[in-house]
Amino acid sequence: MSQSDSMENDIYFTISKPSTAEFKDRGSKFIAYAFPIATVADFKMRMEEIKKEHSKATHHCFAYRIGTDKNIFRSGDDGEPSGTAGKPILGQIDSKGLTDVLVIVVRYFGGSLLGVPGLINAYKTSTSLALQVTPAVQKSIEEKFSVEFDYTRINEVMAIIKPLGCHIIEQEMNLFSRLTIGVPRNKKEEVVYRLEGVRDCLVTKK
Repeated sequence: MSQSDSMENDIYFTISKPSTAEFKDRGSKFIAYAFPIATVADFKMRMEEIKKEHSKATHHCFAYRIGTDKNIFRSGDDGEPSGTAGKPILGQIDSKGLTDVLVIVVRYFGGSLLGVPGLINAYKTSTSLALQVTPAVQKSIEEKFSVEFDYTRINEVMAIIKPLGCHIIEQEMNLFSRLTIGVPRNKKEEVVYRLEGVRDCLVTKK
């Protein structure tokens, strides 16, 4: 059973830090870079970095999947025969049940044609190697809430949100304060119930 269907829909799996791996076949060198990303803008920034670092490479192929619902994804062959690069890269991300992940594979052509099966194997293997050297991490799917309260209640509010694994996204600390917090979906009911028990505390879903 894969990570993606072994747990409830309250969690997802991603990677927490970048990694790299190399694969060679008949003179061609494939260097795979795996990155944790959160937005398409992150992908564009990483791709610019890699293209700058490997400006003489023959191809810069990629795939990414973003979002806890895994609905944002894209892959690119960058001049390789259609379906021989981006698709195998995305296939490896998906086979490990990951999201919020980008993999870019840089190819330096070695003079020998690898053919369609050879290319698919090279991009698949290099991606798999890069994802093997960075551990998958489990994260909670979060929902956003706005919490408004009198500043004198700050200690009571913090004593609820911190132990229950919420994280502060934005904060305005004035006489009447407001927090935007990310609440783990599986703790949502408890967090809201306890915050609403704090005097003059207003909790709203964002």
